[in-house]
Amino acid sequence: MNPKPTSKGAAIDLEAISKAYGGFKALDGVSLRIEPGEFMTLLGPSGSGKTTTLNVIAGFTDVTSGKLLVGEKSVVGMPAHKRNIGVVFQHYALFPHMSVGRNVAYPLTLRGVDQATRQTRVARALDMVKMGDFAHRYPSELSGGQQQRVALARAIVFDPPLLLMDEPLGALDKKLREWLQLEIKRIHRELGTTFVYVTHDQEEALVLSDRIAVFNRGRIEQVGTGRQLYDEPATLFVGRFIGDSTVLRGKARSDGNSTAMSIAGETVAVPRKLSGEVSPVMLLRPEKLAIRRPGQSAGNGANRLSGTIAEAIYLGSESKYEVKLADGSAAIVRSPLTGESFGLGDKVELCFDGSDAKLLADDASADTTLT
Repeated sequence: MNPKPTSKGAAIDLEAISKAYGGFKALDGVSLRIEPGEFMTLLGPSGSGKTTTLNVIAGFTDVTSGKLLVGEKSVVGMPAHKRNIGVVFQHYALFPHMSVGRNVAYPLTLRGVDQATRQTRVARALDMVKMGDFAHRYPSELSGGQQQRVALARAIVFDPPLLLMDEPLGALDKKLREWLQLEIKRIHRELGTTFVYVTHDQEEALVLSDRIAVFNRGRIEQVGTGRQLYDEPATLFVGRFIGDSTVLRGKARSDGNSTAMSIAGETVAVPRKLSGEVSPVMLLRPEKLAIRRPGQSAGNGANRLSGTIAEAIYLGSESKYEVKLADGSAAIVRSPLTGESFGLGDKVELCFDGSDAKLLADDASADTTLT
């Protein structure tokens, strides 16, 4: 990814970073390049290593092995307070006995900045987070969303080249969280600072990020834009973790440049070649599946799978269906309300174009080779 032309952020290089606690490896050879001014999100389930990686960058956690460069300078062994990094946590960490203005000014006071400059920078930071009228209030007089904006102002007031954010919106309600996501995105554009953001919320990662690093069991499974991760997952874990998906198993055999796959007693074709006779998994996104009554035209979808409606959920703008196939596997379909509706127990056919299917190595057969 190309650096932002107006960036004043720091590049970050993690090279084979490992962190062990006794016999447990929290990080296992993590390597990642974050460009100056980039918004990089570390995404994964609890215990996957994303927060440990953030703490390593911040200096809160020592590495067992590996190299870490911030702004092309090694910071391994450097204390956290000397790294000049802004940090925002989930639980605000504001000083309750200080006003909003004094909270935001605190990093400047520690750095010996004179009072006039402090006032100017505090006003600018509070205006940036739309809290300029709250400087004289105390944290107890603010809502959760307001406190988090003050915490963000405190983290950016000293113009750090790098800002780390650890699940900062996790304690907020959905509507406020969505609004603050857009505010954080705006602030990132205005500052040009490098942002590293930790979340387990895939939708939040897709909204905010230039790129996303997907963590699993102390390793990075894939790094890419949200679109790349959704459309071209490199592993079954990524395909399942990013967005809704249907994962189907069956026997597969290549014939020329296409692959025939037997699923629930029916055969479907995918225009992709396999190396040898293997049993991969097929991943399909719910918007790529069309749902029809048996015998109706499949439209553009040449492949058909028969099933029964097991769940029908109304979502306002669309309906979501779970379809059980003959082998007991389930497929997820999202269908616009303008189309035909279906009820529990209805017999249906799922139609899809083979080019929309992804063939991935099964977790249990990592030696499967796809070409």
